[in-house]
Amino acid sequence: MRLVALTAAGVTVLVDVGSAQLPAITYWGPELPGLDAAQAGALATAAVAVPGSNDVEPRPRVALVPEHRTGWTGRPGLSGSFEGAGWSPAFSTTAVTLDGVPVTGFRSGGAGSLEVLAVDDAGRLELRIVLELLPSGLLRSRATVRNLAAGTYSVDDLVLAYPVPSDAAELLDFTGRHNLERVPRRGPFPAGIHLRENRKGRTGADSAYLLHAGTAGFGFATGQVWAVHTAWSGNHTHYAEQVFTGERLLGGGELLLPGEIRLATGESYETPWVYAAYGDGLDEVARRFHRHLRAREPRVSTDRPVTLNVWEAVYFDHNTDRLVDLAERAAAAGVERYVLDDGWFGSRRDDTSGLGDWVVSPDVWPGGLHPLVDRVRALGMQFGLWFEPEMVNPDSDLAREHPEWIMAARSEWPVESRTQQVLNLGILEAYEHVKAQIFAVLREYTIGYLKWDHNRDLIEAGTQTAGGRAGVHAQTLAFYRLLDEIRAAHPGLEIESCSSGGARADLGVLTRTDRIWVSDNIDPHDRQRMMRWTTQLVAPEYLGSHIASGRSHVTGRRHDLGFRAATAVFGHLGIEWDLAEATPAELTGLAAWIAFYKEHRDLLLGGDVVRMDGYDDTIFVHGVVTPNRSRAVFAMAVTDSIAPDPATRLRVRGLDPGRLYRIRPLLPGPPPSGLIPPLWWGDDHAGQVLSGAALERPGVACPRIHPDQVMLYSIEAVPSQ
Repeated sequence: MRLVALTAAGVTVLVDVGSAQLPAITYWGPELPGLDAAQAGALATAAVAVPGSNDVEPRPRVALVPEHRTGWTGRPGLSGSFEGAGWSPAFSTTAVTLDGVPVTGFRSGGAGSLEVLAVDDAGRLELRIVLELLPSGLLRSRATVRNLAAGTYSVDDLVLAYPVPSDAAELLDFTGRHNLERVPRRGPFPAGIHLRENRKGRTGADSAYLLHAGTAGFGFATGQVWAVHTAWSGNHTHYAEQVFTGERLLGGGELLLPGEIRLATGESYETPWVYAAYGDGLDEVARRFHRHLRAREPRVSTDRPVTLNVWEAVYFDHNTDRLVDLAERAAAAGVERYVLDDGWFGSRRDDTSGLGDWVVSPDVWPGGLHPLVDRVRALGMQFGLWFEPEMVNPDSDLAREHPEWIMAARSEWPVESRTQQVLNLGILEAYEHVKAQIFAVLREYTIGYLKWDHNRDLIEAGTQTAGGRAGVHAQTLAFYRLLDEIRAAHPGLEIESCSSGGARADLGVLTRTDRIWVSDNIDPHDRQRMMRWTTQLVAPEYLGSHIASGRSHVTGRRHDLGFRAATAVFGHLGIEWDLAEATPAELTGLAAWIAFYKEHRDLLLGGDVVRMDGYDDTIFVHGVVTPNRSRAVFAMAVTDSIAPDPATRLRVRGLDPGRLYRIRPLLPGPPPSGLIPPLWWGDDHAGQVLSGAALERPGVACPRIHPDQVMLYSIEAVPSQ
């Protein structure tokens, strides 16, 4: 029996590769120490037969790419055909290697890469499956199908699936919309299939994001949780499935449009990586993704520059004197990066014109961007610039010269959104055109940062030059290639993924960009929830998190600086505010918050994220703890009127239970509105010394504060005597 057992970061995965059939995971969960061949064989033994509709049949052996021919009645892994024939291939394994070494019996080890090669019974298809257990404890897999035959093989679907146990009784995924991304959705694990398809041509503000299955009542620290994520920035699928025999799966992959993948002889299609995470609670699942991102090369430093984006300050009103004044105010407050947003190019005086013409507008900038760029850099700040390379206004030189470069399924263009269409980067000439324009700007100006936007869904996204053939797959690959080429030519350049806010947040884009824009909605009341759930996949240093103006431009709510800033500092801090309208007191307060952020950003952006269970939906308790458990910063946010008032006790998790810590209030600015402090603060705010166990249970008394306020706390280990 050929079995492979891999263990890393407290997770063990056992894979049966002994059958001629495709590999199947027989165990995936908490580490199994001392696992030997006999134990592994017992765990891999097939389950007993169960009653079928007419006969007693064995339970199907469910592979990473499930096959109907094994008796599996659920969703198959590979769907496709040779003009209707060969639609149910029977694959046989021909080679198995672990880290490049052939597997002949039982193999065990740490993190590693398992590769399985198989051929179907007719000798027409080759299937390659790669399964990796990463040092973070994340599991990921992808598959490649290759056509060995003379005819054309059409791939309709190729997904990968991971088994979860029968006590994974609840599902958690996400929905949302523009300006309210990543809204959690929870319910029972149903019979049949829970299918989330994204057909927007980008990840989508309403995407499933991560699909979790967990034991009943699982939370941030409680219950066993399994999760999948499709690392792809185009159309994609997440699904959970339970068949009548009780097997439960989580799976995902790219969603292919009709005719997108037609393989001639020798051609192949490779799926995106489908990631899977196991953890005791949602925080451990999130931590695995965070550690994976933090191991990425090039690494994103925790010493991230405080950023000012001018969008909500000036919108399309580009005036050199006004923008220079804004830069000077920002530098005085401690800002380290200045980003010029939409409106600097072509005829782009509003959102109806000029998109696609990436040439500095001589009308607005007769001397080019040099006066602004030079002043920003003289003030000691980096300069950043906004692009939306995949989009085009019909009223643009590009659209007039090359209407055939616009994505469309027929001669008429798709319905407009934001007065724009999609530029087909799958057409080589269109790709080279936009690349040349971007590179020309990067050559002329010293630019350290690109804000890369993508403001509409891909509807009827076809290639006009190919008869309207579906082109989302090619568009996504071209987008990745363009990012790769830019980064190769400009290795120090940072790129932000912005897509109508947070509509392109996935591990596919995060292998090529350095942060995501969480949402166009910067209202801290809503951002508390969006930040809370975006960190389920994305580490804090990758989250664009800005201090907005006093009145939110999206919701109209008013909030004081303390609430706006205390919400924003738990991500990559920035400002989206016309500082010319700020009062002297507000500018002084802003400078104090920026100084606080700089002092603590190694922890705020490098610590382990902790989110506390046990509070109602009006109170959010969360924080970051250093990996060595010596320091922490925690926040308690109150977003509505509460009962009881003051709130229940503050409890924090993630510390060493037997170690002593000093907890004290942090007040980088004026105290929260309505503050009535508890006695343990002391008159000098020196706080209290308690053990890590005491801080977790029972915790400390909370102050009274008004709704839409945040109280911050510093927690530091007390040196042993």
